[in-house]
Amino acid sequence: MISSRARTTALRGCLGLLLAAGVLVGCGTAPTATPAAPSPAGATAAAERVIKVSQAHGAITGDTGRVQVARGSTVTLEVTSDVADQVHVHGYDKEENIPAGGTATVRFVADIPGVFETELHGSDKQLLQLEVS
Repeated sequence: MISSRARTTALRGCLGLLLAAGVLVGCGTAPTATPAAPSPAGATAAAERVIKVSQAHGAITGDTGRVQVARGSTVTLEVTSDVADQVHVHGYDKEENIPAGGTATVRFVADIPGVFETELHGSDKQLLQLEVS
């Protein structure tokens, strides 16, 4: 069985190759101008998404399952736990320690498309799957 970390590493390698191939193919073409659409007054460049999850007595509650976010949005993941642990967002390699009875906050820009496990390392429990598209 392949670990989620190995899958993530393989996925990154494949995405890197695809990106490199796209750049090479695109080098021989002339750029085309496309008019920029006007942005509405007060519009922000990217959305912000707050995801809240809790662990208490071994049960996971809150924004669990598959959580969709728009690519380019800022994600703020707030995880509370009744025991000390560590939250890890695979693929983004974001980790934060959670003190017993406390909250850990992980904030990042969701700029890598795909589905990424978010888990507690100490208890080896999956909190959610972050789907960036």
